Amino acid sequence: MSTSSSISGGQRLHGAWPAILIGGLVAGGLDTISAYLSLSAGWPRAVAGGLLGMSAFKGGAGVYALGLFLEFFIATGAAAVYFAFSRKLEFLKPHFFVCGLFFGIAVYLVMNLIVLPLCALHVRSPISRPDLIQGILVHMFLIGLPIAYSVRRFSE
Repeated sequence: MSTSSSISGGQRLHGAWPAILIGGLVAGGLDTISAYLSLSAGWPRAVAGGLLGMSAFKGGAGVYALGLFLEFFIATGAAAVYFAFSRKLEFLKPHFFVCGLFFGIAVYLVMNLIVLPLCALHVRSPISRPDLIQGILVHMFLIGLPIAYSVRRFSE
């Protein structure tokens, strides 16, 4: 194995894949912890319900695993979007803190105004003010910020 292909010897990970995967995994992990603490241990079934509908709540381990997979898939997709934007909008990397917070708000809005209304659960209930504030703060600090920092840290 050549030194250019190894990561040992003080070489750093750089490029699109580390930025996207690390950002997505960290954001997905933090959102998983947040969902577990604020909802319940069964929250992945609700995420899987976006594809499967109400039958997801009767599902077993496979549905639970699907919900976890979708959680990290969505977070990694958000990281890929931020990375792609950072290629054209160069201010996103040096100003990662502010841009990450605003990106988290954008992710929250996309999820609540586009994804949830189109999912198989057909979510249409109004959001209470405390849930709105919590949701925005979680998306700002636990999703947008880690993704923005990862893109700044690991992309070329």
